[in-house]
Amino acid sequence: MVFSEKIIRFLTKQGVVIVSTIDARGNIHSSAKGIVGIEKNGTVFIMDMYFHQTYKNLKADPRVTITVIDEHDFTGYALQGQAKIVAREEIAAHLVKSWEERIVERITNRLLKSVHSGRKTKQHFEAHLPHQPKYLIEIHVEDVIDLTPPALPLE
Repeated sequence: MVFSEKIIRFLTKQGVVIVSTIDARGNIHSSAKGIVGIEKNGTVFIMDMYFHQTYKNLKADPRVTITVIDEHDFTGYALQGQAKIVAREEIAAHLVKSWEERIVERITNRLLKSVHSGRKTKQHFEAHLPHQPKYLIEIHVEDVIDLTPPALPLE
């Protein structure tokens, strides 16, 4: 799988994606996560802050789907593939740095939106995340499904 520049740009601008895994009973489990890296060869890197359900599911079944949408543009993709768990001590330094930069960017964006809208924000949720990720999810994408609806016929 090779990502087009269009898909790389789309993924890069997303703050949060939905990662879906399969639990021990065969049920779908979905969780919000953040992308920290994308490679043209079809690899996506996602940090996880906890050893919880997503981790358990991936240990038993590496199949994963990442759902990414842009509600404003009414576009999106589902990326299906196989995940590999990378231990904290084996995560590349540039990916840890990318994660740290994204956290700062999220806090900044939340603050700017609050100031612009005149709405007060009492908490910066990202500031309460653990300081170090527990592990990295390295996803080798095998299929990309375009979720953009076909153009409606003109009447």
